[in-house]
Amino acid sequence: METEYRGTTICAMRRGGTVAIAGDGQVTHADMILKTKARKIRLLAEGSVIAGFSGAVADALTLFERFEAKLKQFKELRRAAVELAKEWRTDKYLRRLEALLLTCDSDTMLLISGTGEVIEPDEDFAAIGSGAGYALAAAKALSENKKLSAEQIARRALEITAGICIYTNSEIVVESLS
Repeated sequence: METEYRGTTICAMRRGGTVAIAGDGQVTHADMILKTKARKIRLLAEGSVIAGFSGAVADALTLFERFEAKLKQFKELRRAAVELAKEWRTDKYLRRLEALLLTCDSDTMLLISGTGEVIEPDEDFAAIGSGAGYALAAAKALSENKKLSAEQIARRALEITAGICIYTNSEIVVESLS
């Protein structure tokens, strides 16, 4: 059974030596907005990794803690992501967590899921969450404008998504690494 995650959109963009992740602030339960200014983007590993989440907030916070521990243990994003995905898939408690992570360091962008997937996008952008399709389309179109920075594209893609997706709002937080 495939889980459908609602309640946020996260968009990552890489351009010109910078990677940025933007996330909206909406938290929903069923068809009700509970919070509008949640922060779903975190700097991890002493500021060398950015991670954003979609899905259940408590689950995502648990995953952030586990992921940061893996980053400390393995010192490399790709290896930490694979180890987290293995643990997430096989641990009886963790496998019930309903969230997705989108992670980036200066070289690598990865989507991590509880089904054991660690996916590196083919493009220099990725998105997760309820508005992922809208954010991906916007980021792809915006990436054709070579004057826009990674931060500008990630933010604008979320602004466009907020105008279309009822689970995404315009309270956007952007974090970036150069």
